[in-house]
Amino acid sequence: MTDTTSGTAATPHPIELADAKRRLKAIFMGSVGNLVEWYDFYAYTAFALYFAPHFFPSNDPVVQQLNAATLFAAGFIVRPVGGWLFGHLADRYGRRLSLTVSVVMMCFGSLIIAVTPTYATIGFAAPALLALARIIEGLSLGGEYGASATYLTEVAHPEHRGFYSSFQYVTLIGGQLTAILVLLLLQNVFLTHEELVAWGWRIPFVIGAGLAITAMIMRRHMHETESFEAAKKSGLKRESSLKGLLKYPREVAIVVGLTAGGTAAFYTFTTYMQTFVKQTVGLSDIVTTYVIAGSLIFASILQPIYGLISDRIGRKPMLVFFGVAGTLLTVPILTTLAGTKSPWIAFLLISGAWVFVAGYTSINAVVKAELFPTSIRATGVAVPYALTVSIFGGTAPAIALFFKQQGHEQWFYYYLSAVIFVSLLVYTTMRDTKHASAMDRHE
Repeated sequence: MTDTTSGTAATPHPIELADAKRRLKAIFMGSVGNLVEWYDFYAYTAFALYFAPHFFPSNDPVVQQLNAATLFAAGFIVRPVGGWLFGHLADRYGRRLSLTVSVVMMCFGSLIIAVTPTYATIGFAAPALLALARIIEGLSLGGEYGASATYLTEVAHPEHRGFYSSFQYVTLIGGQLTAILVLLLLQNVFLTHEELVAWGWRIPFVIGAGLAITAMIMRRHMHETESFEAAKKSGLKRESSLKGLLKYPREVAIVVGLTAGGTAAFYTFTTYMQTFVKQTVGLSDIVTTYVIAGSLIFASILQPIYGLISDRIGRKPMLVFFGVAGTLLTVPILTTLAGTKSPWIAFLLISGAWVFVAGYTSINAVVKAELFPTSIRATGVAVPYALTVSIFGGTAPAIALFFKQQGHEQWFYYYLSAVIFVSLLVYTTMRDTKHASAMDRHE
């Protein structure tokens, strides 16, 4: 009789290979859609230096960028509504449906920006339409985060949730990186500076709308997660998403606390860095784009590495590392960055910040998902996260520019450090979700 035990140990069973292939396909499709959504959202920031004068007439470029940053923040104000709406959709009708609808909304937002006339043509209606587009995109993104974090975590193997869920931020950062790469191509290959300022800034939003349609088609063919199907078959009565969320006040408070410092740091070293390196450090447009693109590539590489480490040592040590390093090093890094004129030093300093910021970004999705049971998971991840991001993340560029306009830019450095310290207090007192996960509770 043939002994199949050793063969099974040495060679993966066909069923195991099929399961791994299915999980990887689902994660790929979910991640690609996430990249497209974030590309659409970040194209606004990448091209703000070019379109801001068309929507906010002023002789002061700082004022123009402040107005653009204010609308960027407005997109975050509605994210809690999007988190509730799409979280409810994901928890009641499925993750796939929620993810598909959210990317369709992002398509509409990009199209509005692409075709809106300038202030010179329609007056105040121009910034009003721009604001409407950002609200639509904010609603979409508010739902995208919770649904995609839940989906990627649920389809991952239990022993590798940190690694696979880290690809949410790989694609999130990848979306911003893609927007910057489009900017580089337009700056250096296809358009002159004058053409880019005059009309070329509309191109990335047309591209975004097209990519969103492609992502919608892909997401229609995603399979639903086993966790959601199991909860659906359980026959338990489903409450309204917000009413159900009230049963988990501790978990909601943890999401708010652990997110505050992380999201403020993330939007500082991604969104605001484009403006900071250009206006404060004083580098040219193209050099600024290269510096930011290089730092984002480095940040993307760190995400799965840190996610893999969290699968070995737990989530809490990674968060504490970010909290301690962020509290102590944020002010020195930003102060040194403001004083340099070298693009290489600027790149190294921003990358140095990512060494600790990745301690949060790589695993925050899985930590939040592991806090809640299946029936309320998407809402539990999305709503408190979106609310916190609206307060601390989306406002970071506007707060930094406000301090700069007042002549006290360095005050923002201390503000960011303080917010990270508050989150550190949460990290040191929360349980490690890797060892106390609610992922197996199909309720």
